[in-house]
Amino acid sequence: MTYHPKSDFIRVMMERGFLADCTDYQGLDEAFAAGVVPAYIGFDATAKSLHVGSLIQIMMLRWLQKTGHQPITLMGGGTTKVGDPSFRADERPLLTPAQIDDNIAGIKQVFSKYLDYSADAPSSSEAVGPVKAPALMLNNAEWLDGLNYLDFLRDIGKHFSVNRMLSFESVKSRLDREQSLSFLEFNYMILQAYDFLELNRRYGCLLQMGGSDQWGNIVNGIDLTRRVLENQIFGLTSPLLTTSDGKKMGKSLSGAIWLNDEMLSSYEFWQFWRNTTDADVGRFLKLYTELPVAECDRLGALEGVAINYAKIILANEVTALCHGRDAAEAAAATAKEVFEKGGVGDDLPTLTLVAGDISDGISIVQLIVKSGLAGSGKEAKRLISDGGAKMNDEPLTNGGLMITTDMLAQPIKLSAGKKRHALVTLG
Repeated sequence: MTYHPKSDFIRVMMERGFLADCTDYQGLDEAFAAGVVPAYIGFDATAKSLHVGSLIQIMMLRWLQKTGHQPITLMGGGTTKVGDPSFRADERPLLTPAQIDDNIAGIKQVFSKYLDYSADAPSSSEAVGPVKAPALMLNNAEWLDGLNYLDFLRDIGKHFSVNRMLSFESVKSRLDREQSLSFLEFNYMILQAYDFLELNRRYGCLLQMGGSDQWGNIVNGIDLTRRVLENQIFGLTSPLLTTSDGKKMGKSLSGAIWLNDEMLSSYEFWQFWRNTTDADVGRFLKLYTELPVAECDRLGALEGVAINYAKIILANEVTALCHGRDAAEAAAATAKEVFEKGGVGDDLPTLTLVAGDISDGISIVQLIVKSGLAGSGKEAKRLISDGGAKMNDEPLTNGGLMITTDMLAQPIKLSAGKKRHALVTLG
């Protein structure tokens, strides 16, 4: 698009590749230029951590605050009880309230790394220009859990057309495949729309952001708020990211790339970014780091061996934001020791065995699976037979090898291919 923004936030979103669509570019841009804009993104609590597929939205909230506006992170304590059906083939498993609360506690940990929630920051009415407005952490259970069903149907449900709801792609695609869509799930878009109305009424929230798969839900909220409160609000979406080879962002061969330390070590997180495909480096630097756009373009244009230098910078900068600069430097040092010196880094994922549990030894196949380098015994055997497994940097050729406690007197380094490693020690 050729629109030239007046506000820093819209300019950053456009320059760095965050924008997919907006309900009113000019109107939203003018609102940003006129004063502090409170804006929110919702996160349902379906796991104890978010993964890197959510990182683009987290970075949008961070840029929002860095350009002088107020980010609102909305935890879906209420909507998680229903489950978002958007572009899913089946219904999400229902979680208990205790599981949802536990997941929210885990998810909250990551936001403090990216946003400033300090109470002594100026309020949204006091903040001027690039001064940081304090971020808000809210839970939609606050207003959803206490709803009276009949009152809600009468006051809110009357504004929704079933015909229109059925036309949304997220619902239509499910029905076109003749896959079941429960009445519970069908209510999700009404509840999300109601979230936007309540946030506008309670906190003056003017904008909902999300992935492009949330467009229909966002538009519903804007329409509902206009009908009930007669207020103008806005929606903005980011592209649904896939890597240049078509893979969904946030997944790897070994599973989801979680943002919490407890779910994935900072070293494994660093390695994920270090292994970025050449064609994605420049784009990911713009989206997931705060390096200047010109520097992102320069690094992304490097070719041959030089692109590896850019990948290390990408890994360092993303890991520093998520896990801290010390963790990023430790991961980089471990990688350098492992890959350049052939040594054993202190920060490698480690499997600690108990001597009493392996008095008769443990097979190398079991060890590879337990260390997370293979998802099953069959996969581990194939790794060995294909020549992709190493022990202490020496090729593993014997799939029937038994590892004894004597052999574990010193830590054993296991490798799957050139980029995945683990330590095995005896506790």
